Amino acid sequence: MRIAIGSDHAGFALKQYLLTVLSERGDEYRDLGTHDCQSVDYPDFGREVARAVARGEFERGIAICSTGIGISIACNKVRGIRAALCSDTFSARRSREHNNANVLCLGGDIVGLGLAADIVNAWLDTPFGNGERHQRRIDKIASIEGS
Repeated sequence: MRIAIGSDHAGFALKQYLLTVLSERGDEYRDLGTHDCQSVDYPDFGREVARAVARGEFERGIAICSTGIGISIACNKVRGIRAALCSDTFSARRSREHNNANVLCLGGDIVGLGLAADIVNAWLDTPFGNGERHQRRIDKIASIEGS
């Protein structure tokens, strides 16, 4: 799977750890930054991850800031993105099964390394449920983007 990944300074350490998780899984990824712990603005990196996924360059994206809240809001401003903030594996699986989430958002100050790896693995390994009711709801979400 091709994955775009990015973070602000607060998510940098978790992002670096997740790069090894993705490598061990055999996933292809592109690190869209930030590349150190210098203070930066999370919307810039959320936008880059979301745009790369929306353009079809990557199948999915992972975006990280201190809580995951701000970067998830930024990602969801990009048309076609369904970013899900997850801090447990159940939510990660459901975001894929029911919402076909294409960007996973994490809080670097919220989840530890082991849990983050479990969340990422659950999210990447879970397919969209593709049921009629789920697709109908996703279509309704998409229609909101145009309003």
